[in-house]
Amino acid sequence: MGLGRHVFQRERSDAELLAAHVAGDRYAFGELFNRHQRQLHRLARLTTRSPEDAEDALQDAMLSAHRGAGSFRHDAAVASWLHRIVVNACLDRLRRARTHPTAPLEDVHPVADRTAQVDTAILVHRALMRLPVEQRAAVVAVDMQGYSVADTAALLGVAEGTVKSRCARARVRLAELLGYLDAGDPADLT
Repeated sequence: MGLGRHVFQRERSDAELLAAHVAGDRYAFGELFNRHQRQLHRLARLTTRSPEDAEDALQDAMLSAHRGAGSFRHDAAVASWLHRIVVNACLDRLRRARTHPTAPLEDVHPVADRTAQVDTAILVHRALMRLPVEQRAAVVAVDMQGYSVADTAALLGVAEGTVKSRCARARVRLAELLGYLDAGDPADLT
């Protein structure tokens, strides 16, 4: 036999996958979601108060993105559009939780033999959860996800100055809360 023909198919871009989904390709949206799943889940987890809320918000967001794909305007990157939908789903979930308060469950997880890095991460996460939702969403997007102020403003649907002020307030509050790392009892963050 001869050398044979190898067909190399280039990876489709996010925009191509979204267009294929809208055109009826039943696998395109799954491929798009799988490409961004880790980042989207991390964003949801950092924005919400619990793993369960993160999972539910991410599911709500992906359902919304799946259904609303035809209305994507191509004025931003598909990844930014997905991030915006996830943040909005998280904020909606947190707002609903605020109007329907529930009794918090005790967060008792024995952490034997954990490193200082893990302990610090837990304290930072708890401090983040004490921030107002709007400040938390801004500081997570800018300082943890690496979005620019302009991209974060577009993502959250607010002015750039609003993002800057929310980040500044969040950083000051985080510094106050995390000051306990040096001088106090970490239980003060719970």
